[in-house]
Amino acid sequence: MKKLTVCLSVAVSLVLSGLFAHGTEKVAMDAVDVKALFEEKCSVCHSADRAKKKQKTADEWTKTVIRMKNVNGCPITDEEAKLIIDYLAKNYGL
Repeated sequence: MKKLTVCLSVAVSLVLSGLFAHGTEKVAMDAVDVKALFEEKCSVCHSADRAKKKQKTADEWTKTVIRMKNVNGCPITDEEAKLIIDYLAKNYGL
């Protein structure tokens, strides 16, 4: 099941990357279901519930997501990171 999740994550990333490469980044990101994006990307390495149990400031969520992306290798773009940070700060922020 985890392999399927990883494969789906990679496929979605490739599709989104293809859309961005054609200059439709704003349209594509507007159409993204951010909750689903968060759950899909974050659950590659751990349960999405792990993050949902936390309460952090926007700055703390930013540091966490950037660490997951840059240090732990979470397969997200900078644009996706911004969307996920905003989602977490809004729904699980202090």
